[in-house]
Amino acid sequence: MKTPPESFLIFKEELKKARLEKERLQREYESKLANMNNELERLKEQIAAQQELMKTTLEYAIRLEENLDSFKVEVANAPTLKKKSFH
Repeated sequence: MKTPPESFLIFKEELKKARLEKERLQREYESKLANMNNELERLKEQIAAQQELMKTTLEYAIRLEENLDSFKVEVANAPTLKKKSFH
């Protein structure tokens, strides 16, 4: 049996190296993609928590405003308390 030409052996070796490099790059890409997905998930959780905090803060501010409005009405409707004197 005839031995293959040297150029074929070199090409075969280069092809093997390229295949190994491709596999290495694919593993690296998949690892980076997994890390980015984890980071994205963490950021989504943080955003959700901040949105919930903002929602709670707005609800509290609205409730305070309503209490203040009812207090103003209560004070305005109590003219007899204004006329009393403790002297």
